[in-house]
Amino acid sequence: MTVKLHTLSNGFRIVTENMPGLKSTAIGIWIMAGGRHERIEQNGIAHFLEHMAFKGTKRRTALQIAEEIEDVGGYINAYTSREMTAYYARVLEDDVSLALDVISDIVLNPVFDESEIEVERGVILQEIGQALDTPDDVVFDWLQEVAYPEQPVGRTILGPSERVSSFSRKDLSGFVAEHYGPEKMILSVAGAFDHDKLLAEAEVIFGDLKRGPAQIIQPAKFQGGERLEVKSLEQVHFALAFETPDYCDDAIYTAQIYSSALGGGMSSRLFQEVREKRGLCYTIFAQTGAYIDTGLTTIYAGTSAEQIGELTSITMDELKRAADDMSDAEIARAVAQMKAGMLMGLESPSSRAERLARLISIWGRVPALDEVVAKIDAVTTQDVRDFAAGIAGSANAALTMYGPVENAPTLAQLRERLAA
Repeated sequence: MTVKLHTLSNGFRIVTENMPGLKSTAIGIWIMAGGRHERIEQNGIAHFLEHMAFKGTKRRTALQIAEEIEDVGGYINAYTSREMTAYYARVLEDDVSLALDVISDIVLNPVFDESEIEVERGVILQEIGQALDTPDDVVFDWLQEVAYPEQPVGRTILGPSERVSSFSRKDLSGFVAEHYGPEKMILSVAGAFDHDKLLAEAEVIFGDLKRGPAQIIQPAKFQGGERLEVKSLEQVHFALAFETPDYCDDAIYTAQIYSSALGGGMSSRLFQEVREKRGLCYTIFAQTGAYIDTGLTTIYAGTSAEQIGELTSITMDELKRAADDMSDAEIARAVAQMKAGMLMGLESPSSRAERLARLISIWGRVPALDEVVAKIDAVTTQDVRDFAAGIAGSANAALTMYGPVENAPTLAQLRERLAA
């Protein structure tokens, strides 16, 4: 499998990887325009725009967009994150040209019909309502906001309902003009396809696009704090986060191995101590995520109002203990899980296409898998212990809890437990 990267004269990038033995292809356009690229009055518009891409173009109705892909047995979808918006499809090898045509059409030629805007506005408002009725969604949105207050990276991707209710056709077109320039787009393709044919078709479709205006995103600044909201629920939903390295820092591998050993699976410390030995919860986990300039290691659990104090105390104790006695065996297991998860995921062309796009957006190149595996293998037990000591000794954190939290510990009390 060979990765090929080609950049058109206007900055549009095409990254491809043939996967021998496959009969299908994942193809999509990843655009470096997500939630953190919005101004405050635009919060939610990147996601709204993603929805509208499927509501009709100058050449296709909304039904035709769906039918043309599904008629050949494929599927098409999209998502919005804080740093990207993606439009992608999975089709058989013979239908790659069709998929490219449809995806490029919905990205480059949306009509933003006024009646369709109103229909989709209602859909998105329902989506927001559904999220607000899902406590473990809400608590993570609040956690992001508490970690990065009054910053684009801290705002919800869906946006507040009052802003979504006011977006107009002009607003949507304006965001496209600002952020959908070719230099911010990546066409990523993985699976079975003719590379030269794809390149020629992409040149015709994207080669004449004009570059967009220069954009400077607001750097993320982790501040931390807390938000505890009382709600009549069966459980307290608890989320705690610490700032950790960004994607461009090799320490991200240490952070990911740490969170895996701490709470990444059934054999992890938190799962064993909190759930298996004491039965304090059904769900508890730790994870590490990253952006271009910051990252978060997060712990989440749901438990009863009567047990939240014990659960958080044990969690704080495990954070401290990890700095002292995280074992070679635990690190070896976490390393194996991380490598296996990455390599197994790359057996899917969809996962591989997404990985290619993300790496190009971050590095401008696709590091070889051997290079990444070597960095994971280079992490030592002492590296993880030192990282754990930094977490346990951190002066700052973000905490959110939602539910019957009247007697739940505050962030100050959790810090006291860490410092004890």
